[in-house]
Amino acid sequence: MLKIRLRRMGARNRPFYRVVVSDSRRVPTGRAVEEVGFYDPRKDPAEIKLNSERVQYWVDHGAQMSPSVRKLVKRA
Repeated sequence: MLKIRLRRMGARNRPFYRVVVSDSRRVPTGRAVEEVGFYDPRKDPAEIKLNSERVQYWVDHGAQMSPSVRKLVKRA
């Protein structure tokens, strides 16, 4: 099953997240099918950039969003 979830990037104590579509059986830092955006919580206000067309495409094709990504989509 495909999931739309966050992949943590960045250095220690400097988080940066990419929103990726990946297989739920793989580790979150593993290979992704597609990157559909990013989230930078360190900026004020937090920067969220999502390709909503691609997110909707993957949801229509059966991908499920993680709870944290679902909140980001509502905010974006």
